[in-house]
Amino acid sequence: MSYRLSLLDKALIPDDVEAADGLEATVALATLADALGYHRYWFAEHHGLAALGSSAPETLAAFVLARTQRIRVGSGGVMLQHYAPFKVAETFNLLASLAPGRVDLGIGKAPGGMPHATRALRANQAGAAPQDFTDKLRELDAFVTARVPDDSIFAGALAAPSPPEPPQRFLLGASEESAAVAAEMDWQFCYAGHFDGDPDRMARAFDLYRGATGRTPLLSLVAFAASSEEEARRLVGPLRLYRVRLSTGAQINLPSEEAAAEFARQSGVDDYSVTAIVPNVVSGTGAQVRAALDHLHERLGVEEFVLDAPVADHAARRASLEELAREVLNRTLPVSRAA
Repeated sequence: MSYRLSLLDKALIPDDVEAADGLEATVALATLADALGYHRYWFAEHHGLAALGSSAPETLAAFVLARTQRIRVGSGGVMLQHYAPFKVAETFNLLASLAPGRVDLGIGKAPGGMPHATRALRANQAGAAPQDFTDKLRELDAFVTARVPDDSIFAGALAAPSPPEPPQRFLLGASEESAAVAAEMDWQFCYAGHFDGDPDRMARAFDLYRGATGRTPLLSLVAFAASSEEEARRLVGPLRLYRVRLSTGAQINLPSEEAAAEFARQSGVDDYSVTAIVPNVVSGTGAQVRAALDHLHERLGVEEFVLDAPVADHAARRASLEELAREVLNRTLPVSRAA
């Protein structure tokens, strides 16, 4: 079976590791992925969480693009609600001019962080009516592709520089609504199966997007390989998400119970509940992970998986990348030879 493997990274910084060292390990993983034949390397955007170093995915992307040769690099994704679409378009057009044909612009809708950080990010929007997400996405698309309508209030605004090839554009989501928006705008769609792996909802979103565009969505999921099934289970078994629901109706998934409680405190809410969620994880030996991916490829027609491996041990993550490359991509790490 033939499909591509790509990677999603939150730039994990373990408790006992300095940020500079954690980020250096993240860059090393990206350069390894380039050598092993992975197709994309995306950085997710998160704010106000010390364990996640990907507060500015575009900065990480620029650094990694300069260190790699072939792999596509970008965001998975930029949280557009915080920003002016014009500035996002400028940033990614600049990246696409520096690394033609290798830049991806993935967009997400969630806040991507803690309430204090969200308020700080949106300080310049204080008092303004919130703009509809889909409207902002349309503006971004117009700026990135230099197709701003003549009757727009932004007519004549050029998101320079103009790259030889625009960044590839992806909407990330886990609903039929997101699939429909991506199809309407002719963006690629990545289903966030690492957040919601319900097979029925996934299938409906896939069918909707494929029916409208003739293309198949990418599928993001948690996948981790080790030398044995027992070792993989030991490393990913503790993985949990914690869904905090506020009395206001807001809800968000966070990496720990402590983060969930802190989210409620920063929101000024005393009445809240926290539910532990075991994410949909594909793990085991390389052969076992490949079998699971083969099944999803066969059932949904997935042509590209975006693999998230939220394991803090960088050596274990490196080993997982190498194992999956051997098993799925039929690649091994090139051996450097002295001249």
